[in-house]
Amino acid sequence: MTGGGARSGVATEGRRFLRGRKSAVARLAAWSLLESAHTFLGGYGVARALDDGFLAGRTATGLGWLAAAGVGALLGGFALRGVFAGLADLVEPLRDGLVRRAVRQALDRAIADPAGAGDTGAVSRLTQQTEMARDSFAGLVLTARSFVFTAVGAFAGMAALAPVLLLVVLPPLLLGTAAFLATLRPMAAVQRRSLDTDEALADRVGALAEGLRDIVACGGQAAVRARVDPLIATQERLARTLAGWAALRTLALGTAGRLPVIALLAATPWLLGRGITAGTLAGGLTYLVQALLPALNSLMTALGSAGTRLLVVLERFSGAAPPAPGSRSPAQPQPQPQPQPLPQPLPQPLPQSQSQSQSPGRAVAAAELRGVTFAYGPGAAPVLDDLDLVVRPGEHLAVVGPSGIGKSTLTALLAGMLPPDAGSVLVDGAAARREPGATGPDPRRTLLPQQAYVFSGTVRENLTHLASAPGTPGPGDDRVRHAVRVLGLDALVARLGGLDGEVSPRQLSRGEGQHLALAAAYLSPAPLLLLDEATCHLDPAAEERAERALADRPGTLVVVAHRVSSAARADRVLVLDGTRAVCGTHEELPARSPLYRDLVGRWNQAADE
Repeated sequence: MTGGGARSGVATEGRRFLRGRKSAVARLAAWSLLESAHTFLGGYGVARALDDGFLAGRTATGLGWLAAAGVGALLGGFALRGVFAGLADLVEPLRDGLVRRAVRQALDRAIADPAGAGDTGAVSRLTQQTEMARDSFAGLVLTARSFVFTAVGAFAGMAALAPVLLLVVLPPLLLGTAAFLATLRPMAAVQRRSLDTDEALADRVGALAEGLRDIVACGGQAAVRARVDPLIATQERLARTLAGWAALRTLALGTAGRLPVIALLAATPWLLGRGITAGTLAGGLTYLVQALLPALNSLMTALGSAGTRLLVVLERFSGAAPPAPGSRSPAQPQPQPQPQPLPQPLPQPLPQSQSQSQSPGRAVAAAELRGVTFAYGPGAAPVLDDLDLVVRPGEHLAVVGPSGIGKSTLTALLAGMLPPDAGSVLVDGAAARREPGATGPDPRRTLLPQQAYVFSGTVRENLTHLASAPGTPGPGDDRVRHAVRVLGLDALVARLGGLDGEVSPRQLSRGEGQHLALAAAYLSPAPLLLLDEATCHLDPAAEERAERALADRPGTLVVVAHRVSSAARADRVLVLDGTRAVCGTHEELPARSPLYRDLVGRWNQAADE
């Protein structure tokens, strides 16, 4: 739907909405008429109090007219109570209708494209935009009603006092109002583009958030940044444009809100010369300063902010929303989404330069930390402090310690996701964290986090995405079936429909997702596997089978353990206790580390229970 068509649709539906609530509109208008009487008595009472009372030497008459103006103020306060009750009868049905429409639009899109990612922009419409429409509509109705009935009372009062006052006041008032109205359409267009960009940014960030850790681990930050940065830059540019139009609107407000008063004061000698009394001039100023100009200022503010927001938001609900920046036009066919597994390189031989860089007779460590210190912030206590560690090629290392002690931080350092504050982290003899600008994943290691990475695609694609580079064939089916058998995935793969069966991540349990991810790691050619509690949702038997299979594959295995049995299976165990790190075998550590002795005791007690 084009912008003009959407605006026409909004106007049509708006008229239909109001026609269906004539009784609520009538009650609102009836209560507002009392405000007109309040406005009329306010200026007229001041004029009569001066001319017929105080200036004529009749103090009692002057006080009587001021009392009449005071009664008008009480009448206006009583009317305001009824106004808010009538306002609720209009506002709440609008919000309820928009919520129902947002849900219906999301369901229609899900039915039309069941394989798609869903209408993630519906979240913004269902929450932020419905509340925005509700608040904007309430403010707009309240201020528009107030201005209309205040203007009726003020203009009627000026006409009753001296019609010539209208000839002085109306021209600057109309000039400022016209200048203000000229800014509404451009501001609405900018607001519309801002909402388009906001929904597109929400869609894009939502699609990337689930795989954020995998993106960082595989060095995809530059590609992701290239997809998100243009939308952020567009939002910044639109915000600056809106600020410019807001400045023009402020100038128009100043014209409409100040020039009528200046014009009346400048015309005072001319008006007095034509027989206009001081009381009439004071009454005219009262109408301007106390009633008309404050109401006009409120109306212009509401139209410039709430009005443009309301128009743009309602267009989102009136039909097909305009295409978001970078998206396809509704007239263009939408391609079916294809699974996009994270690219991984083929196995590569160790560069000779790395071997030659080591001292003669010294083997290249699979991973090494030399005096590593890391803290999450300049003033924070170090999570790791001057840690030295050498992980030998082919070794199975378990990392244990209390929650929050730094186990995940250690795996993140080895994965190159975090830079150390001090010291160095090496993988295969080279820096773990690659130089800025490097693209693609590092073939030296594979990290499996606690949140398993499983995507929509076939079982084969989920099992082989770590074992093949884009455009190259992955491992053969015999090797894949071997991995399935070794990891104990036969029943799960059969239930999913075999290697060509489709995987829906939302239909898998957490343990099933981790099981598939572990099989993918088994097929990975990376010589270093890092498991950061990647088996926490498996039962002990499945965890043991998976860890033994991964330890038997060529390469090195580092496991963040959460069971004593996992630590017992490792060649060595690294104990992190916050003050010092102790590394040794499962058998010797209870005598060397009180913390490990305590952990083993608690693990054994939990197993007995």
